[in-house]
Amino acid sequence: MADLGASLAQLKAVIDERAAAADAQHSYVARLLHGGITKIAQKVGEEGVETALAAAAGPKEKIAEEAADLLFHLMVLLKACDVPPSEVAAVLDGRHGVSGLTEKASRSD
Repeated sequence: MADLGASLAQLKAVIDERAAAADAQHSYVARLLHGGITKIAQKVGEEGVETALAAAAGPKEKIAEEAADLLFHLMVLLKACDVPPSEVAAVLDGRHGVSGLTEKASRSD
């Protein structure tokens, strides 16, 4: 069984490598980064919608494929915004053991 954490760490390494070394003609990651944050954010939105639609319609394999696309584009967006995945993990860790309703009510936005 695949480990999502290990897969995301491997994906981060590939994104970092391609962001540093690849050009937009030979790397989709480089092309996305060259397009800017707004374009990447748009892709994250599109993939989020596609994941939601797959979840509503199934099958599980399609949901997994769309979720993988969403995670990939989200990781590229984090790179573009200079937000290390460890910061996201820290937020999740801070929420652990807190009711989702309580945590949501505590937000100022």
